[in-house]
Amino acid sequence: MALLPTYISTNQKQNNMADFSKQYCQVNNMGFDGDFDVYEEWSKLTPGYGVACICEGFGFSMIAKEETGDRVLVLVDSYKHGGKWMDFDEMYLEAKLKS
Repeated sequence: MALLPTYISTNQKQNNMADFSKQYCQVNNMGFDGDFDVYEEWSKLTPGYGVACICEGFGFSMIAKEETGDRVLVLVDSYKHGGKWMDFDEMYLEAKLKS
């Protein structure tokens, strides 16, 4: 998927030690609402665009809206996935099933 330029979310707090999405916090019962909501950030995007949002828990560094506008994609940065775009809905469902 070729993405157009990204922007930095204004909803994220600056200089945090770690950032966690609302969805990660809910699945893992972390006791707080998280630093940002994946679906809220995604809803602001134009199809084909992405936003830099780091979720230390799920291990992604960007949220993007597929060019068709249908899927929530996240860029997972890990040795296992090596910078791979993944469907967030599938990732979130898998995490819920494991909890």
